[in-house]
Amino acid sequence: MATYVIYQCDVLDAERYEAYKPKAAASVRAAGGRYIVRGGDAEVLEGEAPAGRTVVVEFPDRETARRWYTGQMYTEARKIREGAATARMYVVDGIA
Repeated sequence: MATYVIYQCDVLDAERYEAYKPKAAASVRAAGGRYIVRGGDAEVLEGEAPAGRTVVVEFPDRETARRWYTGQMYTEARKIREGAATARMYVVDGIA
């Protein structure tokens, strides 16, 4: 069953964040994930707009998503992002 990593962030240092993005993308591809949503403008239908950027990444399953998050490539990307953005990231399972 597909699993989705939902990532929302507020960019604090645009220059450092730009250095993070290609490394994060390479780690997603290497782990077998694919971007479903990558930034873009959100239109509010109800409630409050999410702060900053929203990204959705699809992985084949939850274990693959966990291995990506804890893997060396993304760990190195996260180090670049530290201090450049505040983030919320979580995993949700898709439906069969």
